[in-house]
Amino acid sequence: MANDTLAEALNTIKTHEREGREQCEVRPSKIVREALKILQTAGYIGDFEFVDLRQSGVFRIKLLGKINQCGVIKPRSPVKKADWASWEQRFIPGVGFGLLIVSTPKGMMTNDQAKTSGLGGRLMAYIY
Repeated sequence: MANDTLAEALNTIKTHEREGREQCEVRPSKIVREALKILQTAGYIGDFEFVDLRQSGVFRIKLLGKINQCGVIKPRSPVKKADWASWEQRFIPGVGFGLLIVSTPKGMMTNDQAKTSGLGGRLMAYIY
């Protein structure tokens, strides 16, 4: 049993995408739910729903085949609002291609949303 549910969820999504599957199931948590909302808004995944099983539940995610690479960023590095460019160069292959998921005082959001809001935060994951 993994301690990092976000890492487990992103790894499951990535492997199912590479196999060409249409959907996958991941264990639920608040962080996973917020990350899935961001991925859905950005167009990387389709709809997702919580399926309640007797002992626990799962998120059932519709995959669109748009993910090349994704993963968590460990350690969860703090980023100041002036340092976004250097962190984007480190984890994203090109300008306007991919995104970083960041935990800020205003909740989880993408790096672009954090830049426009003038916020810093902790890096959680990357996707492209």
